[in-house]
Amino acid sequence: MSEVRSSRSSGISSGARCGLRIAHVMAGAQSGGAELFYERLSIAQTRAGHDVLSLLRRDPARESRLGEAGVRTAGFRFGGLLDLRTRPGLSRALRAFAPDVAIAWMSRAARMMPDGPWPVAGRLGGYYDLANYRRCSDLIGNTQGLVRWMIAEGWPAERVHHLPNFAADLGNVDPVRPVGPVGGAPFILALGRLHRNKAFDVLIRAMPALSGVHLVIAGEGPERAALEELARREGVAERVHMPGWTQSGGAWLRACDLMVCPSRIEPLGNVVIEGLSAGRPVVASAIQGPQEVLGGTQDGVLVPPEDPAALSAAIAEVLGDPGKAAALSRNGRARFEREFSEPVVLRRWDAFLDGMAKRNGGER
Repeated sequence: MSEVRSSRSSGISSGARCGLRIAHVMAGAQSGGAELFYERLSIAQTRAGHDVLSLLRRDPARESRLGEAGVRTAGFRFGGLLDLRTRPGLSRALRAFAPDVAIAWMSRAARMMPDGPWPVAGRLGGYYDLANYRRCSDLIGNTQGLVRWMIAEGWPAERVHHLPNFAADLGNVDPVRPVGPVGGAPFILALGRLHRNKAFDVLIRAMPALSGVHLVIAGEGPERAALEELARREGVAERVHMPGWTQSGGAWLRACDLMVCPSRIEPLGNVVIEGLSAGRPVVASAIQGPQEVLGGTQDGVLVPPEDPAALSAAIAEVLGDPGKAAALSRNGRARFEREFSEPVVLRRWDAFLDGMAKRNGGER
């Protein structure tokens, strides 16, 4: 087992008990929506007074970020069938920590969870193989759609729970426009991995109808070359900018004229919630998560997926109507504060985890 790294800033000792003792087990990649929220939740729970231990796939940068925020960590390989050390290491770490509740993030962590006296909840942000979650007593879905699917797959309804993500509160972030050729022109912003699922190709095909508008796609991934070639073929290369991953996403969101989520597959759509947090108009494809968040509301605009013409028309309508853009911004920000802000979501997580702990060990 890797050595447990104590917080360098919180002063929490290994024997301290403050609130719940929560173990997070994460075998995810270096980047991704689930990984980002896992970090945010671990840090928020620590800040709220819980004693949090994060057992994760080795990642010095992530361990450093968590440690600086007061979260104790231990890194493991989380390898394949020949990895004979991770599960015993997890068992030793969990038994030493004695959590009230353990959270397994995604399939591999759930599959490698060791047996023990602690209750385990599997947290899903997608439609994964539920056979991997047999060691879990409860499942958490970050959308109502996921919850309905898990129940339909045979999980008892009383053991399936909806707990949404929260996004960073961008309301007080200073707006900053991307430096470069965007200049003072109107610009729309998309955020995410350059992957086919994100449908940035559809967004680029919508750009010829948006004369004078610039598009910034902040992200990196395997589709970069194909997207750059598509922008050249569509004659919009001078107005489509792909600067890679950025640490200025919040500031750019606050500065953009509109945020777009054109995805083909998006179980939740953290970027939609971030757009609401930033108080910017949001246009998204009417699929899965975005449909659940924005459907039947005046908080954003939904368009059919795979439809560049409908996408460009919706964007043009919002950009051309300042009153509508302002209303979407106000409504979206109010929605964020009601449902997706850190204090609101953290209270829901606290109530759920406390209930699991009581159910497993009696009154606390």
